[in-house]
Amino acid sequence: MFTVKLMQHGNRISNIVWHLKAYSGSKRYISIQRFCLLTRFYTDKHEWVEINDKIGTIGISNYAQEALGDVVYAQLPEINASLKQHDECGALESVKAASELYSPVSGCVKEKNTAVEETPSLINTSCYENGWLFKVELSNNDEIKGLMTEDQYKEFLKSNKQ
Repeated sequence: MFTVKLMQHGNRISNIVWHLKAYSGSKRYISIQRFCLLTRFYTDKHEWVEINDKIGTIGISNYAQEALGDVVYAQLPEINASLKQHDECGALESVKAASELYSPVSGCVKEKNTAVEETPSLINTSCYENGWLFKVELSNNDEIKGLMTEDQYKEFLKSNKQ
């Protein structure tokens, strides 16, 4: 087994590992595994964005969904809406509170999670996978620098609980 190289493309890290196995006779087999790790960034209002090329997938953090309680309504931005970073772009309502959604990045909305509009409880059961809210095509990648990494966000949560 040998590793070819570790490449970093923006916020996406690809690792290609080659396995070379010799079998009886002159036959040789090569298998390739590719691993992609996407980095999630957070705002101080508890939204997150995960960047894949120029598309940012946006949702709310586990902390936010726990604070809201059972989400019963989700109003998401319309497709093709142009958003600026920190723009109010939707709302979530739960049995005990309502909360505005703010865009963590600037861009054009390319997709919204209609499953969340139909079944808002997806936000509570799977806020990072099935409960994402909308996707934008980023217009300013430099805005990511002002957001928190997961470790920074965890520290932010600890400092705000005291």
